[in-house]
Amino acid sequence: MAQGGRPGRRRAFIGSFTAAGGPGLVTAEVAPHGGALTVVAAAEDVPDPSYLALSPDGGTLYAVSETAEGAVAAYRVTGDRPEPAGPPVPVDGSGPTHLGLYAGHVLTANYGCGSVTAVPLRPDGTLAARPSGRLQHTGSGPHERRQRGPHAHQVQADPSGRWAVSVDLGTDSVRACILADGTPAVHRETALRPGSGPRHLAFHPDGEHAYVVNELTPTVTVCRWDAGTGSLKPLTEVPLLPGAPAGDAYPSGIVVSPDGRFVWTATRGEDVLSVLAVVADGLRLTGTVPCGGHWPRALAEHDGYLYAANERSGDVTWFTVDEATGLPRYDGSVRVAAASCVVFA
Repeated sequence: MAQGGRPGRRRAFIGSFTAAGGPGLVTAEVAPHGGALTVVAAAEDVPDPSYLALSPDGGTLYAVSETAEGAVAAYRVTGDRPEPAGPPVPVDGSGPTHLGLYAGHVLTANYGCGSVTAVPLRPDGTLAARPSGRLQHTGSGPHERRQRGPHAHQVQADPSGRWAVSVDLGTDSVRACILADGTPAVHRETALRPGSGPRHLAFHPDGEHAYVVNELTPTVTVCRWDAGTGSLKPLTEVPLLPGAPAGDAYPSGIVVSPDGRFVWTATRGEDVLSVLAVVADGLRLTGTVPCGGHWPRALAEHDGYLYAANERSGDVTWFTVDEATGLPRYDGSVRVAAASCVVFA
């Protein structure tokens, strides 16, 4: 079925922080020729829907509610305005900042308390009334303020679908997990460099490599991924900036190009996008460009364009990507206050 009843229509969904003046969950139309976004509707049914994920059929959108209480919500998105598909479900964890679909469940990464929660999905894509289980991370790191305890920042399925992978900024580690009777359970934990503060992980299309962007140091850790054994092996760490940061530098989003030739990251404070070429021994930084706004919290790639959700300037910017060099060229922006992420149907 065509989205919104219009053949060939392309849409994006943008999350935002309502506590900072954001409009909630936003629907935007993607220009039929080019990557421009136009806001068409918004829904403020849950507070702080900061991260989003679409169902495989594109008809249901899931959003975390990044609050102290913590919840996840489902929306039907067949029309312009996202419509709630049942009440929000508490995740028994504080500050859920990311979510992913895995083995018939929505998993949330709860940053505040450092845990991962599993909420079962019903056959129609709606959420069960309560979580089926929760995994509490343990550990800490050397950063006195940011790593006193665990802070799960991301959770997603690996490309094989066999494992759920959670990235924890507070413990400097990545956990490969399974579901045991609906409860996330650690299969293997991989330690990264102490104090690096891993935030998000992106897989290479070959399914054999993964790249972890580190928030507490502006670097990416290149890893080998073995889906057969569910093991992650760090290989090398690569800088994201050509020199020492002028001030604050907190990397956030990471995206691998569909053809596997480039990796892009965003760094808040420096407010730049970095371009890294995939080479035989890992990655090589080839350049940086301004993100077009302030405090780029997340990145997304769609149909040859790169998008940055700039939280503090309150906009989503888009860039044409040079096919030969991977270098983004600024094309335009759309106003969305306190923007936090963007996903595409």
